[in-house]
Parts: sequence; structure tokens; C-alpha cells
Amino acid sequence: MKAIVISEPGAPEVLQLREVEDPQVKDDEVLIRVHATALNRADTLQRLGSYSPPPGSSPYPGLECSGTIESVGNSVSRWKVGDQVCALLSGGGYAEKVAVPVGQVLPIPAGISLKDAAAFPEVACTVWSTVFMMGRLSPAESFLVHGGSSGIGTFAIQMAKHQGVRVFVTAGNEEKLAACKELGADVCINYKTEDFVARVKAETDGKGVDVILDCIGAPYLQKNLDSLNFDGRLCIIGLMGGANAEIKLSSLLPKRLTVLGAALRPRSKENKAVVVAEVEKIVWPAIEAGKVKPVIYKYLPLSQAAEAHSLMESSSHIGKILLVT
Repeated sequence: MKAIVISEPGAPEVLQLREVEDPQVKDDEVLIRVHATALNRADTLQRLGSYSPPPGSSPYPGLECSGTIESVGNSVSRWKVGDQVCALLSGGGYAEKVAVPVGQVLPIPAGISLKDAAAFPEVACTVWSTVFMMGRLSPAESFLVHGGSSGIGTFAIQMAKHQGVRVFVTAGNEEKLAACKELGADVCINYKTEDFVARVKAETDGKGVDVILDCIGAPYLQKNLDSLNFDGRLCIIGLMGGANAEIKLSSLLPKRLTVLGAALRPRSKENKAVVVAEVEKIVWPAIEAGKVKPVIYKYLPLSQAAEAHSLMESSSHIGKILLVT
């Protein structure tokens, strides 16, 4: 099969399409012939050499895919050859074939194309496991997502609105904020021209929001804490701005704040299976009802993975970038 190989850590140009061996399928896995895969920030970090795949995972980038099942392991009963599916991966999406533990495989949601289904597994599992399972975001609460126009952000806005939540977002320009507004965001904040802490406080009568989903890390840590309501929860899923920060512990105690850190990729396959099962039960019906839609910025062929990475790192996109085999 063909796959995108990271020839050495570095710029997007190190991504090269090469002939490699087909994956070996274990008893509890299925082999998917990949139709499409979606970019995630973790892919760019892996390319730079700063985010290695978990032990035993495919060495190729790609944390989600859609495609057709080509073979099934001996202990697999739910799926059969020819089924169209999408899947959460620990790696290997940038390839023509990928072997996936059966607990990480999902049906294509009704009304969604095989190609566009590749945009859902990673964002759906990340947002649901972090914001709703860990962060316990509930109807009638308020929620701030940083990077509202990203793949994670565009999904989080829609899912939170579907759950009856008041949604705040930050983004870096008016085009991105307009896209967030169109998806249902209630309060849209340009972080380049506004102090998001002050705006959050002004919009909540000084209380703050109940849950924050943050991918920036260090430079936003204290600001996020200052933006939370009593019993607020801060969910950190990325460190784009840095990993080391000082905070005032005195800001945690009076408001009973909780700081949560979460990464999906390193979780065990058993843990991922629990998340995937909840996503299929709760998130998939929202997609099938049209309450949550794929937000696709661009489709590129797998051979143009380097161009796709350059586009993602420019941060000019809104929603997901897909690679099609």
C-alpha cells in the first residue's frame, strides 16, 4: 500500500508518499481501506518529532479515517467485509489501509457522505470525552471554547448548542467569528482586539462561564481561571502557546475551580472503546438529525499532505482539512 512517511522531523516537505507494507490485522481488529482522513494538530506535532505514536501503533500520521472494511479479525462479529465505516485511530490514517481495534470503529452517520465522515471521529471523541464526560457540561450552563473556528471548535459549538448550552468562542478575525456565529455561537470574541476575560465577565454579569475548552495552554491559564464561574471546570487539551505557567492558587480555592488535562491518543483501546460507544449513542443521533454538521474547509489528495500541513499551520482554515486517497 501507499502511505505518507515522515522521512525525518521537520517542515511539511518531509511528508513523503511511499510504498510500505500492509498492516497486519489482529483478532480484535478490522482492516479499513481508507477513503479519507482528516488533519489534526497532533499530526503536525508528530511531523516535528514532538508527539510520537503510542507503542504498537502505526508510525504514519492520521488520527481518524473513513473507508470500507476489507477484512476482519477472527473475534470480530459486528462488522463484515464491505461495510462502510469511520474510525478513531492511534495513527495510520495517512495511508491506503489501516488496522483498527473493533471498539474504535463507528458506522457512517445517516445523511453523511463516506468522505465527510472522516471529519468526525477524532473531534467527536475529543469533545465528548473532555467537555461532557470529564467536564460535565450540562444544559443551561455556559461554555467557552478557544479557537472556535478550528475542527474541534466548530464541532464543540454545535454539540454544546444541541445540548442547550450558551456558547462563547474566541477566534482571530471577523471571518472566523462570523463562521462561529453561523454555527450557533452566542458570544464571539476577537482575542486579538478584545480582552476575553473582560468580555466574558461583562456577558455573564460578572460570574464567568461554567466550562472552558482550551488548546492554548500556558499563556491562557490564569486568564481562563479568571473567566470561570463558581464550580467552574477548565479542560486543557493542547499547549499551542506553551507548557509552563504560574498561577495564583488563591484563584482556585474560593470558586472551587477544577483544572482538567486530557489527551485522547495515549488512552488504552479499552478506554477509547468506552468513549466511542458513548459517541455513537449520544453524538451520532445529533449528526443524523442535522443538529451537528461537518465543517470542511478543503479536500486534498493524500499525495498533497505537505500542502495540507502548510495550510493547517497557516491557521487560515475554518473547520477540517481532509486528505482523500
